Amino acid sequence: MFNGKERADVEEYCISEGWVKVPSHKALDRRGQPLTMTVKGKVEAFYR
Repeated sequence: MFNGKERADVEEYCISEGWVKVPSHKALDRRGQPLTMTVKGKVEAFYR
């Protein structure tokens, strides 16, 4: 969970530093992969 909302598109996260990396929607790198944005906030890990 990130800031109280469940996110399914998280590629990488750090609980102790409080950030997640999510892909941007339209921006692509030169290989065609989506660019990732680092977003800071409260991160909680959980298992389904």
